[in-house]
Amino acid sequence: MNLRVAQNPWRVMLAVNAAVLVGVFLHKIALPPFVPYIHLLVDYHYGFTKRALIGAIVSVFTDKVPVWLVFALAGAIWLVTFGLFVRLFHRTFGFRDAHWPLFVFIAGSPFFLKNFMHTLGHFDIYGCALTIVLLLIPARSVMYVVIAALISILLILVHHIFVLMYVPTIAGIVVLRFYLTQRATPRNIAIGLVALAAVGILFLVAQFAGTVEVPYDEFIRHLQSRMADPSRTDLLQFGYIWYQPLSKEFADTWARMPSNILGVPVFALLIWVHVPLWRYFARLIGALAHELHRRIVFAALIMISAGYFVMFVTVFDYSRWISNWAVCMFLMLHAVKMLPASKDVAPIDSDDRKTTVLGWIVTLIPRVGIVRPF
Repeated sequence: MNLRVAQNPWRVMLAVNAAVLVGVFLHKIALPPFVPYIHLLVDYHYGFTKRALIGAIVSVFTDKVPVWLVFALAGAIWLVTFGLFVRLFHRTFGFRDAHWPLFVFIAGSPFFLKNFMHTLGHFDIYGCALTIVLLLIPARSVMYVVIAALISILLILVHHIFVLMYVPTIAGIVVLRFYLTQRATPRNIAIGLVALAAVGILFLVAQFAGTVEVPYDEFIRHLQSRMADPSRTDLLQFGYIWYQPLSKEFADTWARMPSNILGVPVFALLIWVHVPLWRYFARLIGALAHELHRRIVFAALIMISAGYFVMFVTVFDYSRWISNWAVCMFLMLHAVKMLPASKDVAPIDSDDRKTTVLGWIVTLIPRVGIVRPF
């Protein structure tokens, strides 16, 4: 057994990743959950409100929200996401020794599960989990398009920024798994366009009509009435985000841009250490059986990246955005693997020394962060 481990360092990397995850979790639960907690307090008490769906669901089950519920709910969705991803990877690639490097570069990436652990309580992971569900379920009928639209609507009700964060990836997956493999009939295309319009309209309503209309002090008193410990008023300091117009978000982002832009080289380096994964992804695309499929895949990747560019210039949680962009690329890789290929693609070389070194670097980086790197 020891000889086998020595000959396959990728198994050791998985064990180290597990240990790093435990460390990230212990560090995270020691920090006050300012933004995640207040989102569990906000509901539809004052009518339709953006970012209020999760809080409204919580209010059905309890009138008083304890702080520990942030970590309980977030920990549960993290475990569900991990299980869904393992199932997806097993179905798409299997767990033969040849695919351990790919699994390490994805599951062990500081962009993915480790950063979701660091951002425990933020809603990004809901988009990832539901997108994985979309990759797991069959895409045999137009109901797949309807389900994708319902998932997108659900995510926008959770947080309207999902329209840029995961909805483009969902759209790309629908095109690859349904429209490229089933008949793109006028009826199916019409249903897709109607679904797209519905999602877009909901986003506009959430963005421009989802602000709270009552005075700020009254809103804060309502949130305080839902707290299990009303004395923890420090956890309500981000209540202003339900009043903040889009113009203010732009202004805040660009005011911080000179200092935050310094993190871009670090993000570029973090992307670069995944180069064996990106090369494998490129080989998968190159091996597709149809030129049209390759062009549509490239168009989808550009569309997804454009959405994240808009997020970058609008809201300054840059580490979260670059991490979720990478996660979307990981999920699109699985979608591309499901398309017809003209030839087999060699897996990432597990014996290559440079690849192994990069695998260890990816393994040992604990997370990317929320705003600035690390």
